[in-house]
Amino acid sequence: MTALVLPEKLALLYQGEEVLRQRALEAVAGDPRLVLHLVVLEKAMDLADVLRRHETSDEDLKVMQMLGMRAFNAFGACLKLALSGYGQNSTLIMRDILETTFLLNLFNGDRAAIKRWRMADKKERMKQFSPVRVREALDARDGFTGKKRAEVYDLFSELAGHPNMKSVLMMRPQKEGDAVIGPFIETGMLSAVLSELGRLAVQVGEILTLFFPTAHGQAERRLFAATKLKWLSTFYGKGPTEGA
Repeated sequence: MTALVLPEKLALLYQGEEVLRQRALEAVAGDPRLVLHLVVLEKAMDLADVLRRHETSDEDLKVMQMLGMRAFNAFGACLKLALSGYGQNSTLIMRDILETTFLLNLFNGDRAAIKRWRMADKKERMKQFSPVRVREALDARDGFTGKKRAEVYDLFSELAGHPNMKSVLMMRPQKEGDAVIGPFIETGMLSAVLSELGRLAVQVGEILTLFFPTAHGQAERRLFAATKLKWLSTFYGKGPTEGA
């Protein structure tokens, strides 16, 4: 069988991505705070994998396993893109993780909603579980009035989700410079993307642990809890702000 050979320019693009990846990893290695974001990301992804491996006939729990798997895949893609110089595209996938996180949060507070969600047709799902409905339900449940969840979601949409002039900001290696085509590493953007990945990983991990059967994944849950506490102490001191 003849191996597939990438066309010349695609091969050069891939080679350039690998050079940028090495540069990004070197930048991360020199900053313990960025390393901590990756460590908590790894522990959250471990939780999703461990939950996936639990054998169950509970259809609602299978939904949680599936959403955990979706988050795992999205986290992996986000990190791959961020380290390869595609910060805007990584941020776009983070919006998907954020939406999944909100849905998991809603299901944790209303376990009966899991069945309603998995049994709903498209019309009913959009009526009850569209992204805006989920955010509104969470804010009402938690007594949040600042609409922080909506602000974060809208920011992801503006910067990466929709073509607009604000989205050009993530295509500029220099703040006042021109947009560029192709991948690039800018340390400020890399730091911001990895910081957001760490924050999302904490949220996803926190919620996934609440769906674990009591005796399942205890070692992984302990490791995540210890890493989460270190992360919260490092970046928040007293814990996360409204909107998680």
